[in-house]
Amino acid sequence: MSSTPDSSIQKPDEDNINHLHWFLKGARGIASIPALVLMSSFIGFAGFAREAGFTLGETVFMVGTIWALPSHLVLVGGVIAGTSTLTILIGVSLASVRLMPMVMAQMPLLRGKNTSRWTLLLLSHFIAITSWVFLQERYKNVPVDARASFFAGFGITITVVCTILVGFTYALAGTFPPILAAALFFLTPVYFLTSLWGAAYLLSDKWAMIFGLILGPLVHMVWPDLDILLAGAVGGTLAFGIARLQQNRKGQSS
Repeated sequence: MSSTPDSSIQKPDEDNINHLHWFLKGARGIASIPALVLMSSFIGFAGFAREAGFTLGETVFMVGTIWALPSHLVLVGGVIAGTSTLTILIGVSLASVRLMPMVMAQMPLLRGKNTSRWTLLLLSHFIAITSWVFLQERYKNVPVDARASFFAGFGITITVVCTILVGFTYALAGTFPPILAAALFFLTPVYFLTSLWGAAYLLSDKWAMIFGLILGPLVHMVWPDLDILLAGAVGGTLAFGIARLQQNRKGQSS
């Protein structure tokens, strides 16, 4: 009798994937640390939007449609500053462009043999730093053809929960001490800075973060309106240059 293992047992049949099972498994990610930190930050955002004069309906609509928290800040901050609608539109668009590399990197991970292009386009709406960290830590344990369902479960669930949470806390935001709302709001950048550092596979990625942290405050003192853009461009270029130098040295030494 042959001892060769049955291939049908060793390798899951992608055509018989239980997509509901993987959707619900992704939805359970709402209890993960990235999701909890993001929800805490949205509690702070609800207070910020209320103080800026946004109505409950406008605030809830922003969360569900714009989604990425930094883009919300650009929009609300622009309204507070009295910036023109066109300028705010450009600012929000530029704040969202930073997500394009994440979309380009994650879409191939979600594409199974039965995954349609429209499904990927829909799922791209939910890609942000939170989902990036969540998926990067878990996608290897999910069958390729089930990853779209898994990510959809997480992305849709966290969007709906945060939208409801913002609507619920909007009415209570006025009762929060300002220091508490600020602390909750500040959790997201602190958490994701440490998470991205831990998830960085290349030394150049860490150099880019170091240069960005150093250049950000310096550029802000000179060009506060372009601080993030300039710090990112210069820091990323320097990190890329260091990586190329290291590769050349390794090539010469070998």
